[in-house]
Amino acid sequence: MVFCYDVSSDRTRRRISSRLEDAATRVQYSVFEGRMSETRANALAQRIAAMLDTGDSLRVYAIGKNGERRTRIYGDAIPINTEEGYWLF
Repeated sequence: MVFCYDVSSDRTRRRISSRLEDAATRVQYSVFEGRMSETRANALAQRIAAMLDTGDSLRVYAIGKNGERRTRIYGDAIPINTEEGYWLF
């Protein structure tokens, strides 16, 4: 799952990033990725969505097994965290 947010308040942005850091890996300032079930991702997204103010946004992209294989990373980027024995359904 990829979480991307655009939040205007510094305080809210810190709270959201803290929640995401507990569940995923930061890959850009406001972009996180993590392996998790859709249920877990939805629960996390709902907790974050409750913090959003007018004009703020959160996007959650689901990347399945096929999409993960096609993902490419260029430059000095953190690679997708691979955990041996993990299955995507």
